[in-house]
Amino acid sequence: MDKELLDYTTEKVDVLLGAPSSSKTTLAACQAWKDAIAAGADADQATTKLLDALDGHHTTIDEVLVFARGAAKQMLGEDVAADMEAHALKRKKEGAKYCDCLACLTAQELLARHGRPVL
Repeated sequence: MDKELLDYTTEKVDVLLGAPSSSKTTLAACQAWKDAIAAGADADQATTKLLDALDGHHTTIDEVLVFARGAAKQMLGEDVAADMEAHALKRKKEGAKYCDCLACLTAQELLARHGRPVL
């Protein structure tokens, strides 16, 4: 892997590690990638494992709506959940298929840069 792509991947992994919306699976995959790179592991192999983990779960708009209408109310409060639902409904009407939170967008950007665009 060339330095530019490695640096880009490192930057996106750091964003994912700091994103409050990153799942435990995403956090674990990102930390495993950082640990592998720090230990001198093959960057291409470590990155393939990371991308496989990210590629394995994409949050759809419908999943966001289910969350906003349910658990988000208790976790984030009624107002935040209502804003989340309104945003997701607007995006769904516009044809969006996936969540656009920081974690999801960053994962999608990372996947696309490595030739695995989310369709």
